[in-house]
Amino acid sequence: MAHSRVMWTAVVWAIAAVVLAAVLTLVVRAVEPQLAFFPTSGEDVTPGDFGQRFEALTIATADGERLHAWHLPAESPRAFIVYFHGNGGNLSVWAPILAALPRRGYSVLAVDYRGYGLSTGRPSERGLYRDVDAALDRAWRDRDPRTPIVYWGRSLGTTMAAYAASVKAPDRIVLESGFPDARAVVRSSPLLVLLTPFSSYRFPTAALMRGVRAPVLVMHGDRDRVIPFTLGRALFERLEGPKSFFTIAGTDHNDATPHDADGYWSAIDRFIESGSPQTR
Repeated sequence: MAHSRVMWTAVVWAIAAVVLAAVLTLVVRAVEPQLAFFPTSGEDVTPGDFGQRFEALTIATADGERLHAWHLPAESPRAFIVYFHGNGGNLSVWAPILAALPRRGYSVLAVDYRGYGLSTGRPSERGLYRDVDAALDRAWRDRDPRTPIVYWGRSLGTTMAAYAASVKAPDRIVLESGFPDARAVVRSSPLLVLLTPFSSYRFPTAALMRGVRAPVLVMHGDRDRVIPFTLGRALFERLEGPKSFFTIAGTDHNDATPHDADGYWSAIDRFIESGSPQTR
């Protein structure tokens, strides 16, 4: 009888654990988009506000969403950059950086993810990968084959750039203010670490870069209070191919323009022109 009681108690606890895990999974997956994405709708700033010529595009995804995008052409471009922005705001937030690129000889395609800006839909990790697929289809269709193509991701966009590189290899990759994966980002919060196993989101930047052999420039601000500088270094250390690291001196995560602008742009120009490994 005692043995039966122990067995029954164990069964009850096992069932309770399964139910609790199921409930936590449902709750975490219901709220994870609100924890991962911070989109704003509309468009209040464009490259035109900075005197830069651009074309507004609509790009259709395979699952029926319509993405708002900007194409910024450069005269005699040195490279064609496909730019993946971070998880906050919309393209308008990144207009100062994007408008500066054609002046340095780089044509740009930048896309607002689903649910951002003027794009339709709601963001999710899987959905953003579909958005990247659509952006790549457009970029590779429109590019001049004589012009190098560069994937440039910032913050959450580094995962999207890594995913893009795993789908279709570029000539160069820039990973700015990034991280190895979602678990590394939440490691400072014990509660989020406990909840991570119940989440469907992984954002595995480093894992997606396995097997990618295009040269990579990792850039990270040494005053970053959102994605610590150490995570940028951790991402860099996990990359297997030719790679460079540049410290953006005095710059925080959400600074629209770098404090060390000359050093920042010189590092980008040098990397895109040469692609050779160089650590600073």
